[in-house]
Amino acid sequence: MDAIDAELARAQEERKKMEEALAAGAPMAVSSPLWKGIRSHRGKVLAAFLKAIGFIIPLMDALYASYYTKEVMQILIREFQSPDEEMKKIVLKVVKQCVSTEGVEADYIRNDILPEFFHHFWVRRMALDRRNYKQLVETTVEMANKVGVADIVGRIVEDLKDESEPYRRMVMETIEKVVANLGASDIDARLEELLIDGILYAFQEQTSDDANVMLNGFGAVVNALGQRVKPYLPQICGTIKWRLNNKSAKVRQQAADLISRIAIVMKQCQEEQLMGHLGVVLYEYLGEEYPEVLGSILGALKAIVNVIGMTKMTPPIKDLLPRLTPILKNRHEKVQENCIDLVGRIADRGAEFVPAREWMRICFELLEMLKAHKKGIRRATVNTFGYIAKAIGLQDVLATLLNYLKVQERQNHVCTTVAIAIVAETCSPFTVLPALMNEYRVPELNVQNGVLKSLSFLFEYIGEMGKDYIYAVTPLVEDALMDRDLVHWQTAASAVKHMALGVAGLGCEDTLVHLLNYVWPNIFETSPHVINAVMEAIEGMRVALGPAVILNYCLQGLFHPARKVCEVYWKIYNSLYIGAQDALVAAYPALDDDGDNIYSHPELAMFVCSMLVASEGGAMFRIYFPLGILTRFAEEFP
Repeated sequence: MDAIDAELARAQEERKKMEEALAAGAPMAVSSPLWKGIRSHRGKVLAAFLKAIGFIIPLMDALYASYYTKEVMQILIREFQSPDEEMKKIVLKVVKQCVSTEGVEADYIRNDILPEFFHHFWVRRMALDRRNYKQLVETTVEMANKVGVADIVGRIVEDLKDESEPYRRMVMETIEKVVANLGASDIDARLEELLIDGILYAFQEQTSDDANVMLNGFGAVVNALGQRVKPYLPQICGTIKWRLNNKSAKVRQQAADLISRIAIVMKQCQEEQLMGHLGVVLYEYLGEEYPEVLGSILGALKAIVNVIGMTKMTPPIKDLLPRLTPILKNRHEKVQENCIDLVGRIADRGAEFVPAREWMRICFELLEMLKAHKKGIRRATVNTFGYIAKAIGLQDVLATLLNYLKVQERQNHVCTTVAIAIVAETCSPFTVLPALMNEYRVPELNVQNGVLKSLSFLFEYIGEMGKDYIYAVTPLVEDALMDRDLVHWQTAASAVKHMALGVAGLGCEDTLVHLLNYVWPNIFETSPHVINAVMEAIEGMRVALGPAVILNYCLQGLFHPARKVCEVYWKIYNSLYIGAQDALVAAYPALDDDGDNIYSHPELAMFVCSMLVASEGGAMFRIYFPLGILTRFAEEFP
């Protein structure tokens, strides 16, 4: 009996696989057994059949999809009231798949599905199970895509005032996604009032730590409504001010975060006076002791400054900036990032409102920020250096940065060199290069390495502008490439790479060949960092000088009797061949044919070679063709 049972199970498994294959290829072929199945089975078996139908209906033509959706929906609506959690998840997924299918009409969904769907699924218990919660939100959003915003939001807007917080959160998340997808043009005046009232209630009544859903929902609704929010802004701002004064740190943080979400809409509604008032309130709270809350307050101030502008800002920028300088000492990442962004924005757009002495004080504080662990903070700091240099003149800022090059710590070093390069890009390189090259005369490895790294970043940032400065820095790079220190070689090679890539095709080949003569002897280095930098410099030279020049350097060592020499040259040749195999054809030596081999490579042979690339043999021919020439060349001229 066991053998018979096993055989039956195997046959059923094979039949199931066949049905799945048919479903993928011809949806109509398997519909008959599935329709019989959903009418004759219950429980887990029915769930499996429904799941199969859910994947088949989207594959049908619009006419068939509409018909079969109506057929299966009778079973689905019956299963809406099933107590089984697994069945609920499957029913929700199948409803989502059917509703999203072309051919299923909005009127049918609105009249036949929505009433039962909301009656059975939009209940508090669904918000407690995370998987059900997620599937219900997704299905409801899919229905909204078909029937519109008003039909869905109108049915759940009252639930924003429900007693259960998890349920309110689920309602808010659904409204956020629906409004973000479809906008708020469908929402009439009455629904608008209910919606604003509901989100205000839900926002004020939240007690859990997960505040993002409420904040995102509030922001999405206000941004979607746009200028229609204007009558409600005094009420919203009154709520924010009241909550900024709350004893709970979380409540204060949420209120500040909400300001940053709605600042753009307040600008659209021309409520600049209200924003100015909020700016003064936030300014008074800059003494906040909790760093998370302080970070949010700074973020809100940044949002207001962005939209209201420097001239209309209250408090005035000249009063605001001195209050921010001591906050830069705060070591909390959120506070640092928002504070530097705000200072950078003021330096960019309103530097004239603040005396130069205050900017220098900020420069010294910013140097400490270069040690921050978070990359976003370091990047914001470096950009702010550029804005300040542009605002108050280069000399003082550059002097501060050059002094900081003497610091031993690597991260400080790198960030300082990047800051110097940004300052050069902002204020033009000719203002920075003389001081930078003069600093290289200091007989201290750390400073010299910092100068070289600054040059590397500088030429990377300025790109084609480098053609005006490459001749000036060539003697300095020469000196570095002849130095005994490995790090000098490495950094100088990196600078050479960026110089070469920046001036490719701009007529600086003479100085590049000169620099290549200094880079090339380092190809036998064993230090991995140095050899990487050297190889990258040679790659940069390939782009700027052309592969033929590099091939001429390569030919001297490809067939050297020493294996270690030979390997290095072949490594360079291989990367050269990968990067520019077509351009190398013209540079291969012209050799006479012998009795056994043909070494000539006329244009027709090159054309046939390129046509053969698609086949494996063609690819091999393409690879070994030039190698054969080089081998023959070595035999001819040992």
